[in-house]
Amino acid sequence: MAATIRRQRPRRLACWALMAVLLADLLALSDTLAVMSVDLGSESMKVAIVKPGVPMEIVLNKESRRKTPVTVTLKENERFFGDSAASMAIKNPKATLRYFQHLLGKQENNPHVALYRARFPEHELGFDPQRQTVYFQISPQLQFSPEEVLSMLLNYSRSLAEDFAEQPIKDAVITVPAFFNQAERRAVLQAAHMAGLKVLQLINDNTATALSYGVFRRKDINSTAQNVMFYDMGAGSTVCTIVTYQTVKTKDAGMQPQLQVRGVGFDRTLGGLEMELRLREHLAGIFNEQRKGQRAKDVRENPRAMAKLLREANRLKTVLSANADHMAQIEGLMDDVDFKAKVTRAEFEELCADLFERVPGPVQQALQSAEMKLDEIEQVILVGGATRVPKVQEVLLKAVGKEELGKNINADEAAAMGAVYQAAALSKAFKVKPFVVRDAVIYPILVEFTREVEEEPGVRSLKHNKRVLFCRMGPYPQRKVITFNRYNHDFNFHINYGDLGFLGPEDLRVFGSQNLTTVKLKGVGESFKKYPDYESKGIKAHFNLDESGVLSLDRVESVFETLVEDSPEEESTLTKLGNTISSLFGGGATQDTKENGTDTVQEEEEGAAEGSKAEPGEQAELREEAEAPTEDTSPPPPPEPKEDVATEGEKAAEKDNGVKPEAQPSEKDEAGAEGVPPTLEEEKKQKPARKQRMVEEIGVELVVLDLPDLRQDELARSAQKLQDLTLRDLEKQEREKAANSLEAFIFETQDKLYQPEYQEVSTEEQREDISGRLRATSTWLEDEGFGATTVMLKEKLAELRKLCQGLFFRVEERKKWPERLSALDNLLNHSSMFLTGARLIPEMDQIFTEVEMTTLEKVINETWAWKNVTVAEQAKLPATEKPVLLSKDIEAKMMALDREVQYLLNKAKFAKPRPRPKDKNGTRAEPPLNASASDQGDKVIPPAGQTEDAKPISEPEQETRSEPADSEPLELGGPAAESEQKEQPTGQKPTLKNDEL
Repeated sequence: MAATIRRQRPRRLACWALMAVLLADLLALSDTLAVMSVDLGSESMKVAIVKPGVPMEIVLNKESRRKTPVTVTLKENERFFGDSAASMAIKNPKATLRYFQHLLGKQENNPHVALYRARFPEHELGFDPQRQTVYFQISPQLQFSPEEVLSMLLNYSRSLAEDFAEQPIKDAVITVPAFFNQAERRAVLQAAHMAGLKVLQLINDNTATALSYGVFRRKDINSTAQNVMFYDMGAGSTVCTIVTYQTVKTKDAGMQPQLQVRGVGFDRTLGGLEMELRLREHLAGIFNEQRKGQRAKDVRENPRAMAKLLREANRLKTVLSANADHMAQIEGLMDDVDFKAKVTRAEFEELCADLFERVPGPVQQALQSAEMKLDEIEQVILVGGATRVPKVQEVLLKAVGKEELGKNINADEAAAMGAVYQAAALSKAFKVKPFVVRDAVIYPILVEFTREVEEEPGVRSLKHNKRVLFCRMGPYPQRKVITFNRYNHDFNFHINYGDLGFLGPEDLRVFGSQNLTTVKLKGVGESFKKYPDYESKGIKAHFNLDESGVLSLDRVESVFETLVEDSPEEESTLTKLGNTISSLFGGGATQDTKENGTDTVQEEEEGAAEGSKAEPGEQAELREEAEAPTEDTSPPPPPEPKEDVATEGEKAAEKDNGVKPEAQPSEKDEAGAEGVPPTLEEEKKQKPARKQRMVEEIGVELVVLDLPDLRQDELARSAQKLQDLTLRDLEKQEREKAANSLEAFIFETQDKLYQPEYQEVSTEEQREDISGRLRATSTWLEDEGFGATTVMLKEKLAELRKLCQGLFFRVEERKKWPERLSALDNLLNHSSMFLTGARLIPEMDQIFTEVEMTTLEKVINETWAWKNVTVAEQAKLPATEKPVLLSKDIEAKMMALDREVQYLLNKAKFAKPRPRPKDKNGTRAEPPLNASASDQGDKVIPPAGQTEDAKPISEPEQETRSEPADSEPLELGGPAAESEQKEQPTGQKPTLKNDEL
């Protein structure tokens, strides 16, 4: 028995552990019931949410629009976002920031920074010598980095989502352009961190669009591969993506649809903005030409006029997409001079002729990266606002050689909907249909290191090695492990971008630094000294390219192995408990599965292992994660798989170190020769030795080379600065709300003083007093209200409300009297009728006691008396005095009376009819009319198997009462009650009527 209890205890503990994990998940879900996505475009953004009851919905902004301009206006004491900021661009162009995402992750010498200065000369860009980046210099005291401006916008998008969802939101998926490199992606993550958002994933906008397209066409996806091209031309850039849709077999959910990004091509500067800038330049030239003889200034030197021209160019581009010509007109463009000029579509196309020639470029890049031909593309889908330009569609249609272009997707909202679907899939609060997403690496990443080699005896030289870590167009997310087999001392290696030959010279300049990180390892030599008798399995560096496309070095370990014999000791209790918990949570990994993985990328003289495949990398990472830096106490594995799964790198390492793999005993040897059982000594000799692995953590120092990240103190300081600005905005909104409430109260009360119902309950002196106070407060609000604080405004409003409280109270009471008194009269009448009917019930069928009916009668009489007295007193009082007849007192009397009536109704509803006693002839004896209830002797029908002579059980009187539940009225009296006294035929039970009690 004790042994059974000991065996059950680990399983019971495992059950408690499982319950604790489930409870923790439930508690985590309580705070994450809604998630959001932000499609962050160059010109506008779309926000979508998912919450219980709202599957996927685009958030409306404060102007009830589905998309919001990516514009921020920063002034000394206030900020504006979205449409409000866009309207401020003309009044204050220097403080209104647009297209600032083009500066993310870029140093001051980047060509895009110079291009931004040329496009928007009104903005003053400062230089940060520490990070070699730029920032916006709004004023001497006001400066913000591009990450901080983006953080403000993300915080604003979250406020829109929270207002729409009516609950707090922290989890978000943010879209970024597919061509963003590591520095640009890290800059977006830092901006989201400043805004207090938990980024579930940075998803490429082309992948989000493809996911949205596939989710709404799930039924059309089958095992046959379908290649679809998405051509996305937005305001700032153009991206062409080739995606393959087909169903694949997954481990957990069976056959599920999958999208795989096969090829990507892009142009960073081809978009609608460049077309608008050229139109703006054309309009500026026309305006200068019109004022040529007036010695006027150049309109290009006036920032406000150029902001007006850019807005008109945006409108003109949209109109010319549907019309052959249009009249551009701006009232008061500069120096109160109106501008008017006719622009044709032919002129627009001529201005942008070189841009239209670049339209087929991304298509060719995508086909080359996918190694596909146009014949393999089934459909070309248009995405993005700039694809609405007719010339773009004409050139693209000719380039792809299709009959028509697909327009069966929402060009503006597809990316936001795909991103929010991914957010729901990543969140623990929702369960969505699986859709496998395999994104592609745009820029290859490799590891470079240098080591000494001995080419000739006594002659040593340095050899530079490169190993591809993540190849171009390889899928991600995935983990990779690279093994350095020939180092026994501290060394460095470098993480850089791979071959970027597919980029042009200008794109390479915009790309920035091609060196990512230098990794300095410390403690390698100490690990070898710590385990001198162990065989080294190399220095393993674990890399992770996560869902956001951001590369990280998880850890570096020094791994050693040796052969040891198993000890005959029994497993410890902790080991048994661990095995039990592992079996409950899915069985755990056996030794065979642990050993069945190989390092994806390994350091070898002869060549690297296949590092371009995703599956081996994942297996290797799983194996490394399963190994712990402690001794292995699990049973020895079968010896055969060990020889089969040894990697080429490990074999080479063993060869170089002069270590030969030991021969493993076979099953025939274990069984003994010719079936003879082996002796105990032979059994010990034949028992196979197992490998014991030791893992030592290696110290890592990272030197970032592309763009230094913000330090933690700087990040916290920026977050605090933005939080202070948010609190300031909230205080400003609260003050404006208080001022508006005070002003509205003054106007409404002044109007009420002249209404008859208010004049009836007030004297002339009272109205004069209130009116004088209102005028004084209104004058104070106009003269000193601009400098008043929120507290002062609220105090003024409280004083006025207190002054007018009596007047408003008398008016409100008089409005409520007719309805309340009528309801009280109806309740009193119905209660009296109910009491009269209850007293008419025959005594032998009576279910109400005398105490209950007396109590109800007392409450009715007291209510009648209170009503009559109070109404009479109120009639004697003047209307200007405080009333004695109050609506709350009437409601209290009604509640007390209704409680008594409902109690009796519920008692009648659940009461059981009392059976009548039968005489010797089998008929029921009728009691005399003057017999009391106690003389009648209540009887009940005996149950089956009991004789008639058995003593009946009398029903006790219910003197005590409980609070009744709601019930329906019960009909009492009537002809059916009178017919109850008639005799029934002999030997038959009396028939119960519907209204018999």
